[in-house]
Amino acid sequence: MSPLAQWLAEGADRHPSAPALLGARADWRYDQLLSLAERGGVFLRARAVQPGDAVALAGAAGDLTLAALACSAANAVLLPLDPLTGDDAWSALQALAGGRLKRLPPLPDELNVVATRSVPAGKRDDLALLIATSGSEGAPKVAMLTHANLDAAAVASNLCLPLSVGDVWLACLPLHHVGGMAILCRCLRAGAATLLHEGFSAAAVWRDLHARQVSHLSLVPAMLARLLAVADGVRPPASLRYALIGGAALSKPLCDRALASGWPICPTWGMSETTAQAATLVRAGVEWQPGQVGSLLPGLQARVAADGRLQLRGGQVMAGYLNPAWRRGCGLDDGWLSTGDLGVLEAAGQVRIVGRADDMLISGGVKVHPLEVEACLGACPGVRDVAVTATPDPVWGDALVALVVGSAEIASLHDWCQQHLAAAKRPRRVLRVDALPRNALGKLSRQSLRLLAQQRQPA
Repeated sequence: MSPLAQWLAEGADRHPSAPALLGARADWRYDQLLSLAERGGVFLRARAVQPGDAVALAGAAGDLTLAALACSAANAVLLPLDPLTGDDAWSALQALAGGRLKRLPPLPDELNVVATRSVPAGKRDDLALLIATSGSEGAPKVAMLTHANLDAAAVASNLCLPLSVGDVWLACLPLHHVGGMAILCRCLRAGAATLLHEGFSAAAVWRDLHARQVSHLSLVPAMLARLLAVADGVRPPASLRYALIGGAALSKPLCDRALASGWPICPTWGMSETTAQAATLVRAGVEWQPGQVGSLLPGLQARVAADGRLQLRGGQVMAGYLNPAWRRGCGLDDGWLSTGDLGVLEAAGQVRIVGRADDMLISGGVKVHPLEVEACLGACPGVRDVAVTATPDPVWGDALVALVVGSAEIASLHDWCQQHLAAAKRPRRVLRVDALPRNALGKLSRQSLRLLAQQRQPA
């Protein structure tokens, strides 16, 4: 068996009656969930899934959780697919895998087979999980994560945000993303409970924070904004110790609103290639500024490349990108991962993210990153959300365009920029919009922003 099933077995030996997985379908103790995982492994082996086989499966959170446990018990490699886009992406993913993926339907809820632990434990460098990612935009890639990657990431996260038996981590991030799967790993590694939500509902999350004595919570900024609207200024329950906010840039106004309401905000930065969480600021304060994501997790090293990109190396960095030969190291340079993020390594090992390297704009010969301008505009009274893009211009090169959600007047926004930004960094145009184009995890679609700005060109 591989890490998840191994951690389950250890948990079942040490604290069999402790809650392991809580959800809409049922609540399972560690001994019960181990039995379910073992029966899932038998079910897969009966369908010719052998140790080392790569299994792809699309489904909701409950389906993918059961699949992850079953694959772990069978020593198979899981590629969880987005149920909305899995079919469209299948041919490209299969090509990346050299045709070696096996597509399976969701496992049945009732696994009427005899549980067995006949599969030997996998080796640390065996693959355990495949996570499809396209970064911010672009062609799909698949990160190959080993048993050792999952273990290193879970151990480091649990040191950063202490997690133990009796704690509850509410998981409302999709399980086909590394952030969702990482929560399951952290909880099983620590003997804590995963509270599984099928998708995100602000009302349901707010209810369960109180009803289930949740200690840990992972959100993207867009989810946090919706939760604050539902909570309406009421403090979260005292049981909540950590609210991990990542997946997209956190704005200063949103962070300040949450802090004022007593939320234990922990800005974080990570990616599929680092098995999720790579740096975290434990408990942001009122002095927090956008891009500050705290210290690297234990076991990670960082450096800044000549082009400003952050590079990482360590136990939780992937084995490489999936390729038809399944060769390790693809996308790495002597173990170093060159991320798509521009960053700065500050005093005391603190990391500050400047933005995505491929989002950089050139305005009047000056390099301008949208995040810098967005952070400035986001602090303007009356701005609820903001994004900056550009349209081609014969004079400026990139003519900056700000798209703003909120009640702030256009003239006031221009005055604000005049006071706080150098000339080359000031938007040439400011457009008011009802909402910004974001994906399910709250990330801005920079391509859609550019198209929107071009469609709203003055006559």
